[in-house]
Amino acid sequence: MHIHILGICGTFMAGVALIARELGHQVSGCDANVYPPMSDQLEQAGIELIEGWDPAQLALAPDLCLIGNALSRGNPLVEAILDQRLAFTSGPQWLTESVLRSRTVIAVAGTHGKTTTSSMIAWMLESAGRNPGFLIGGVPGNFGVSARLGDSDLFVIEADEYDTAFFDKRSKFVHYLPSTLVLNNLEFDHADIFDDLAAIQAQFHHLLRTLPGNGTVIVNGEDERLNEVLGMGCWSQVEKFGDKQAWQSKSLNRDSSNFEVIHHDQTVASATSSQFGQHNMGNALAAIAAVATVGVEPTIAAAALTGFENAQRRLQPRYQNNGTVIYDDFAHHPTAIRHTLAALRARVQNQRIIAVVDLRSNTMQLGIHQKSLAPALAGADEVILHAGEKIPWDPQTVLSALVVPGALTQNVDETINRIKNRLQPGDQVLIMSNGDFGNIHPRLALALDG
Repeated sequence: MHIHILGICGTFMAGVALIARELGHQVSGCDANVYPPMSDQLEQAGIELIEGWDPAQLALAPDLCLIGNALSRGNPLVEAILDQRLAFTSGPQWLTESVLRSRTVIAVAGTHGKTTTSSMIAWMLESAGRNPGFLIGGVPGNFGVSARLGDSDLFVIEADEYDTAFFDKRSKFVHYLPSTLVLNNLEFDHADIFDDLAAIQAQFHHLLRTLPGNGTVIVNGEDERLNEVLGMGCWSQVEKFGDKQAWQSKSLNRDSSNFEVIHHDQTVASATSSQFGQHNMGNALAAIAAVATVGVEPTIAAAALTGFENAQRRLQPRYQNNGTVIYDDFAHHPTAIRHTLAALRARVQNQRIIAVVDLRSNTMQLGIHQKSLAPALAGADEVILHAGEKIPWDPQTVLSALVVPGALTQNVDETINRIKNRLQPGDQVLIMSNGDFGNIHPRLALALDG
């Protein structure tokens, strides 16, 4: 079968493309911008990429079109598919019918930590000799690809609450039919498609409704919003993790990279993790609890953390020189920003941290988080907000609320110059964005070395 994928360079759809190729299908695809890292792994897999939405590409005569959720009515290629009455479906629906329905699925949902926790679970299963399939919204360092079929009955999937397609406004994750579901946390996000927190909670409850009675929900018991979701009705087994729950972790050093795993008041494993920060200790605890549901002992799961390599853009060092380090991180929500800063602070202690925040996400641009952003940045020594030219609210309100020096920039060159002019020996520059930020990291490195 020839499958043509619209929006193929998105992290989810790129993973679908790789899996379709592994299944033996002929795969092609298009996107508005064909860009790495997804474009690189697609080309390596022999998948033809087309830039743009020209209906002429339908001359490829695909048997089925998979339409990503970034496309909507009015798109010329979408309109041509509808006019010609070609076969189409969504990526999540295709994945479920082609792969997930016959697998034991471990899904990871939540506002934060999905990619890291999913990657940890996949690596723990791999280390236990289980060779899982997976589809993750990033490229896990241990595997080098964002998706694969695997050759066991297990499949790990990052379960996103964003909508499925222009013709299916349910969250993507309601398609996945998990047997084990990790619920890490829940906050208001994606203000472009959700009116309020209750709307997101409703989607999470729809997900709970798809679990079998013999399935297991691994849930952050300290998160009241998730407890409210459970209170709407849960028909599966529930295991909670957190400070006062059945699954607990106890940090043994300042940056939480060494910790004990406690289950029902008994220490069941000790871990030395390649990741640091309390949020990553929590992600690891959830992963250990999740793989235990499919028979992986906590000692084996914990041991895998030493060799775990996270996906790119998770406190990833991109430049180092004379004690100065530039990090790339995907954080774009105040809670994620706060956790990332806290993790870095625990690691570098008294060294100065310059936090650079790209106000790029839809929710950021709508100004939903403007009151919570300044408190989230309190752990930095200096702040730079990059607003571009499309922000409909005044970011100066955030700068005015900061307790540390801050500045607003409106283009990447200005941001780079600000960092260069303010940089002191040994500074840690934490750049946070859910986009490519104008290729800022190599450009900044070049400016600093020039």
